Formats: sequence, C-alpha cells, structure tokens
Amino acid sequence: MSQHTARSASGTGPDTGWAAGGTLFAGVLMLVIGVISILEGIAGIVEDEVYLRVGGYVFSWNLTAWGWIHLVLGVLVAVTGWGILRGMEWSRYLGVALASLNIIVQFLFLPYQPVWALFSMAVSVFVIWALVSTESHRPA
Repeated sequence: MSQHTARSASGTGPDTGWAAGGTLFAGVLMLVIGVISILEGIAGIVEDEVYLRVGGYVFSWNLTAWGWIHLVLGVLVAVTGWGILRGMEWSRYLGVALASLNIIVQFLFLPYQPVWALFSMAVSVFVIWALVSTESHRPA
C-alpha cells in the first residue's frame, strides 16, 4: 500500500477537508458559470450591440461569434458541472479541460466584459484545483 493510498484511507489525505468539499463546490460553480455563459451567449447572439468593447484589442471578433462560443461552452460546462455533482468519473477530466478552455476564452473576451472575465478565470482556476487535488482514491 503506497503512502498516498494509506493517507487517503485513514482520512488525513487530500480526499478530506477543503479538497473534498471543493469538488462539490466546483460542480456547483461549473453549473452556475455554465448557465451564466448560456445567458451571455444568447445575449450576444440576439443583440450584437449588447457588449461594448474597451479599447483596441488584438483578438476582436464579431459579437455573434462570441455569443455562439459562450453558448456552446456554457452548455458543455453546465452539463459537466451536473456530472460532477452526480459523481460521474468522466466529468472530473472533462471539467479540468473545460475550465482550462474557459480561462482561454475569458482571456480573449476581456475587452468586452473585463470584470466578469477576470472573475470567471479565477473561478476556473479554483475548479481545476478542486478537481485535480481529489484523486479518485475512495475506499471501496
């Protein structure tokens, strides 16, 4: 029995405390961020002038394109958050990938919603930490 497995089975390893509660919280955060991204995407698709751009930016795209990106990513993030809350193993790996993708998308979206983009990136970093810090070494 490895030291990591022994610590996890004894209740003092990374599967307890902040990390274990963080996984549940990460699922809730992903569900909420996904729903907000869906609404953000719908707003961008329906009304092109809903977001104002702050200054010039290298990565400037059409707001309808941003709307579709947020809509699709929001649906994927919300479904993955639901999977995390249900304890599905696939959702942990997909959650890390989607949270990483969300950081990149929000960075590119900075000139349109700077405060929300920074907040969403910070939440995505927490989600990644919570999902990778609790390895699936649960007692049988």
